[in-house]
Order: sequence, then structure tokens, then C-alpha cells
Amino acid sequence: RIMKKYNLLSSAFGKKKRKYSSYKGNVGKRFKNRLNRRFNTPIPFQKLVSDTTELRYGKQSINERIYLNPVLDLFSGEIISYSISNHPDFNSVFSPIKEAILKLPKTHFKRFFHSDQGVHYQNKRLNKFLKKNHITQSMSRKATCLDNESFFHLLKIKIGNNFSTKEELINSVRNWIYYYNNFRIKTKLGGKSPIQYRKLVS
Repeated sequence: RIMKKYNLLSSAFGKKKRKYSSYKGNVGKRFKNRLNRRFNTPIPFQKLVSDTTELRYGKQSINERIYLNPVLDLFSGEIISYSISNHPDFNSVFSPIKEAILKLPKTHFKRFFHSDQGVHYQNKRLNKFLKKNHITQSMSRKATCLDNESFFHLLKIKIGNNFSTKEELINSVRNWIYYYNNFRIKTKLGGKSPIQYRKLVS
């Protein structure tokens, strides 16, 4: 209300930009929403989520951008793996998912991978890989994966948007994710960082 009264904009975002969306209709297989907004879990690596966000650098008129594709564990909010790419193609989305799943410990409980209905998540190659590794695929409604939104929002606020080069932006993203995983404490984790909490509970 006060910002509106004095015609102020947030320095982190400025003018609101169009949100990147990978939804292109039903191009492959869509899956039921198995999580159904049940984003909490007491078990590490049981519920994994992924999404893609667009990050910009350089002059706003040029619209130079990169794409961040993280895989997040809903148990603690830990970023298990991620990729940073020039284009939001299938390999940049699939690579961190594959990396995350292949390094998970073996377990007896059921695992879930949740995303929106983006075209890359409907890809048969990804579907087969998840099935082969005994992971149940889950999808929210199109262009929406709300469980990841808080992480992306926090990232963009903390790193800002004043980057001259792609290298500066990438280094800032990598450094912040490392800090977020290892040192940024959360009240709901008992004052621990995501990795500290996982190690304490595991």
C-alpha cells in the first residue's frame, strides 16, 4: 500500500516481466497429481520436485538470459542437483534429474518426482527413466509447480538483477545455491541449513 502510494518499485525486480513457461499442450504423457499439494515429508529424498526459471543479465533491451533447472528435495529444501543453460531444452532439464536420481541411496519406500506439465516433463525418455528407477511421476496443473516458487523467489531477491555479463550471473547463482544448501538456516529445520538438517536426521 505504501509503495503504491509513493509509486515505488522493488529494486530486485523492477517492472514485472513475463514468466517463462515450458507448457506447449499435451505433447506426451501427462501424469496425475500424486502429491496434491502435500509438499511436506519426514523422509529424505522421498519427494523430489523440479522446475525451470529464467534469469536475465546485461542490458534489459537485449534480453540476454540463462535458465536454471534445479532438483529440490521437499524434505529439507535442499537442491540436490541443477543445471544452468543458455536454452531451456530437454537435455538441460533431464541432466540434473538424472544426476540426482542416480546418486540417491537405495530405499524401500516409494519415491515421487513432481513437476508442472512442461513439455520436457512429458518426454518419453524422462518418463521411462523415472519408471526404470521405480519413481512415481506426478504433475501439477499446467505451467504451475508452486512448491518451487518460494525457492526461485528467494534466489532472485538475494542475487538481484544487476549483472553485466553471463559469467557474473552464473557465478552468483552457483555461490548462492552453495550458501543456501550449506549455511542458510531455516526456522522450520530447527535453525539448521538443508544439508545440516538432512545429515542430522539421516
